[in-house]
Amino acid sequence: MRAATQIELCRRSLAYIEGRRTEVGAHTYFNPVGDYSCPRQLAQERERLFLREPLLLAISGQLPVPGAYLTTDLGGRPLLLVRGDDGRVRAFLNVCRHRGTQVAAGCSTAAGKGAFTCPYHAWTYDTQGRLKAVNPAYAFEGVKREERGLVELPCAERHGLVWACQSPGQAIDVDALLGGLADEFEAYDLGRYTHFETRVLHKPFNWKLVLDTFLETWHIPVLHRKTVAPIFQPDVGVFDAFGRNGRMVIPRRSILELKEQPESQWSLLKHTAIVYCLYPNTIFVWQGDHVEIWRSYPDGDAPGRCVTEMSFYIPEPAETESARRHWQRNLELLLATVENEDFPLCAQIQRGAESGAQHYTTFGRNEPALSHFHAGIRGALGLPPYVPA
Repeated sequence: MRAATQIELCRRSLAYIEGRRTEVGAHTYFNPVGDYSCPRQLAQERERLFLREPLLLAISGQLPVPGAYLTTDLGGRPLLLVRGDDGRVRAFLNVCRHRGTQVAAGCSTAAGKGAFTCPYHAWTYDTQGRLKAVNPAYAFEGVKREERGLVELPCAERHGLVWACQSPGQAIDVDALLGGLADEFEAYDLGRYTHFETRVLHKPFNWKLVLDTFLETWHIPVLHRKTVAPIFQPDVGVFDAFGRNGRMVIPRRSILELKEQPESQWSLLKHTAIVYCLYPNTIFVWQGDHVEIWRSYPDGDAPGRCVTEMSFYIPEPAETESARRHWQRNLELLLATVENEDFPLCAQIQRGAESGAQHYTTFGRNEPALSHFHAGIRGALGLPPYVPA
């Protein structure tokens, strides 16, 4: 993040703290409970958002060398991301062109052998998705190997981030996708970060509620009073929109130290957590000394089910027992906060949405990030703003 941007955001944060207020939106937002409970809307979201839109699937540090790869099927289709021998990251449907089994499983950050061999009949593909061998060769004399490679998908790697689409289509325009955030992510140098751990969580609530829990700060002093509330300034957040994305700055209590320093020495990154909501389904949290990424997906056809992938990244490998204990404590604090405190409330909200008690919930002007996120989703689906009767 540029120094001028850091200083401007520090000024806004300190002004809000001194004035005992926070960022406010233009108006109160009324969010229909059908956003969380309507099967028809979920079907639209799966088709329009998850199958057509680019999804953030990795950071560059997860695919550090040629042959490194990862697989996922959380979005509904089996995907394979691999860094080729030419250094380029590509995405494919993880589907063998013989009988349709998956040609790779799990992930690897090491240099690979340059090939993926189907575990069913040993058809083999290289890191560029080309079919290199069929088995037995004599039985497939009519098969043109150049036409039977893995199905390639749109994929882009820039600023340490890797996106892919789940359906074949046009190339990904990263600048348009980030909406003005490119310089900030470039400055984070994500290619040097190491993957520490990923947890996959199946939960009884709508996928959007995972993002909701990160997009306002007013619950922190109440819900998180025994975990992270002592770390952060109460009831303060600084929000800016970037296309359908958003950035929320949450000041730590230590930001008050800046009052004793000249502005030229101010560091926003040291004294805040920065929460990016990256359309359509990702929360990226910069925590100063580590990075957290939460990706939320529908889990089947039920609006009240989701699967969430939380990945934890650190600036260098944890090669000592002391380092591993340090990062494990950080990870456990994160999960104690989100999974043990936020997510049970999300399950209650889901039951409330399905109860028929009300037609909409209300986001106050002090919750602009929530309003922006939901307005963006509804706009992408072609749904009009909700107006209470």
